Amino acid sequence: MKLEERIVLFSELGKSLSQKIETEDFQEVLTYAKSKNGWFTIDNLKNSIQTIIDKYLNESELRKFIALYPLEYFEPNEPKKVGIIAAGNIPLVGIQDLIHVVLAGHIAVFKASTQDEILIQYIIRELKSFNSDIEQFLVLADRLNNMDAYIATGSGNTSRYFDYYFASKPHIIRKNRTSVAVLNGTETKIELANLGNDIFSYFGLGCRNIAKLFVPTGYDFTSFFEAIEYWNTISMHSKYNNNYDYMKSIYLVNGVQHLDNGFLLLKNDENLASPISTLFYENYTDLDTLEKGLTSQKEEIQVIVSKSPIAQTSYGFGESQSPGLADYADNVDTMKFLSTI
Repeated sequence: MKLEERIVLFSELGKSLSQKIETEDFQEVLTYAKSKNGWFTIDNLKNSIQTIIDKYLNESELRKFIALYPLEYFEPNEPKKVGIIAAGNIPLVGIQDLIHVVLAGHIAVFKASTQDEILIQYIIRELKSFNSDIEQFLVLADRLNNMDAYIATGSGNTSRYFDYYFASKPHIIRKNRTSVAVLNGTETKIELANLGNDIFSYFGLGCRNIAKLFVPTGYDFTSFFEAIEYWNTISMHSKYNNNYDYMKSIYLVNGVQHLDNGFLLLKNDENLASPISTLFYENYTDLDTLEKGLTSQKEEIQVIVSKSPIAQTSYGFGESQSPGLADYADNVDTMKFLSTI
């Protein structure tokens, strides 16, 4: 397949999903996908698909992304088999890698998580129905033996496993990361409400979810709590609420000082990664010192959300869960990697 055919194919997929996302037949697909993962909800599944439509499967976005690279990045002399191991924490988390590999003219051999396999199966069937030639470049597999390269996403423990088994082949191995937000006290209610989306989308399970706030010394959380109150229905989800009840009981029994709005716990803590239903926070006195500290922890941080000029890579409030094709996990340029295999 030529590059133009691949662009058209992905944009056609986007149009098809846009037309089907609210249909009864697609609702059945979503319900089946939801049954595979206790953390999945219909709203979260739809939200993930809509983001993919807007950011990955939009013809304009595809062409802007391709324009960032030399044409030879998309026309390899010989297509290579690239094994993709996807995580299952949030819906369709591995589709960006799939699109990158296929756009690069290589063969994506995709191993889906058992907790997130239904939608990717549906998407691949859709692509094949538009152009059967895609079968040469896109394969679902249970095992990834004898690949030319690997892209694997998992936890800190699984990353060590991946490092060992894929050591002899070109690879991208992603480990646990978390995301943070830096507030300066001048945020509007709308900005803080958008921050709520960064915190609570997908129940905080993604590496792009905000798990910690950095706030000025003496920061008053009243406006923050008021702005995120519309997320109070999250406590109706049993798995989230079980985490909330458990963490609250731990803090109360051990006399740990914390703030509680009825569905989110705030705890002053130096760690970056917080448990589900809990948001860590830490005070700072000046942005320069804070930025140096964040730079020293850059290997642990996926995204920084802020309205302050804290880092060139920072996102606006509400944008952390809407990455584009060029917003690479762990800041590793996948297209550059694929051009070298």
